Amino acid sequence: MMFKVIYFAVLFSVSLVILGLWLLNRRRYRTQLLVFPKVSILIAARNEEHTILRCLQAIENLDYPRDKLEILIGDDASTDNTYRVVRQFIQDKPHYKCITVTQNLGLARGKGNVLAHLAHLATSNYFFITDADIQVPPAWIQLMLAQVRPYIGIVTGITTVTGPRLFDKLQSIDWVYALGLFQVVTDLDLPVFTMGNNMLITREAYEATGGYENIPFSITEDAKLYQEVVKRHFHTVNIFDRSVLAFSTPAQDMRQLLWQRRRWMEGISHIPFYMAAVFILYSCFYPIWIPFFQEVSPLFYWGILVAKIAWQSAFIKLCAQRVNLKFTIWQLVVYEFFMMFLGIASIIYYILPVKITWKQRKYA
Repeated sequence: MMFKVIYFAVLFSVSLVILGLWLLNRRRYRTQLLVFPKVSILIAARNEEHTILRCLQAIENLDYPRDKLEILIGDDASTDNTYRVVRQFIQDKPHYKCITVTQNLGLARGKGNVLAHLAHLATSNYFFITDADIQVPPAWIQLMLAQVRPYIGIVTGITTVTGPRLFDKLQSIDWVYALGLFQVVTDLDLPVFTMGNNMLITREAYEATGGYENIPFSITEDAKLYQEVVKRHFHTVNIFDRSVLAFSTPAQDMRQLLWQRRRWMEGISHIPFYMAAVFILYSCFYPIWIPFFQEVSPLFYWGILVAKIAWQSAFIKLCAQRVNLKFTIWQLVVYEFFMMFLGIASIIYYILPVKITWKQRKYA
């Protein structure tokens, strides 16, 4: 029992520290550019015929000089009409280029391989990377680029999912919650992570790693690239602001969501130990709390759960306010049970002796 009491004491102490830091350490971001350099937007697409148009239309709406944009799209051997859809969209847009990628460069595989090909084609010093199912905001380029200084290698925006279903809302809450926890740490100027669907990497930082073709393969290629950039003593910036909030299409069902989470869990080895410790601490809540009822009074037992939900909901509300998102109280309560199920199911999926399936490919 003593161990469990210590665990809950540590959990709530860490929670209060996180909440306090989030309230006190609200970073101000540079918002104006004095010059508008040429930038390259790199998009890897595999079987995205139903989603890539929303991505390309959002890029068309960017608030950045058209003659300073270079959009490079890599069709990753799609088996649907992705290439045809893209070619039709860009036929009268000379600043777009679409190539089909069929060969591997060095160690690169999958999305990392496509990005490696596109990086070789890019002619600017700034690589903006997003996914084919992502809708970026109009100010995306300007605000991300405004954070770049000589020692900055990667700038990361914030992403969540959008959709009308409760299932979509719960996924959105999950993204905002996780990214909020990451932001608390990055606001302390500690390196944590990047997201390959909403990132800027300078050519200098990318080439310092040798590029994806020289980086050991990882199914979470963005986390591995980030790790290699930090190893080379570049600094990074994470922006938690509405101006760089990108929207992704949600997982359509629980099976697809679990495969996504299993892939993400592979990336845990690439995040710093202090961030991994935070997630492990929170993931242990239910395995320790559930059998705790045998040792304490019902009032204390249920009080722990209520306190956990109350803190979590308050933190998520604060995160959502910063990016002008709204979640109802009942959605936040439902999210608690959604997260409990998703956490247990994700662990089961992770230990299953089967290959990860992603974008119709299997990975060991």
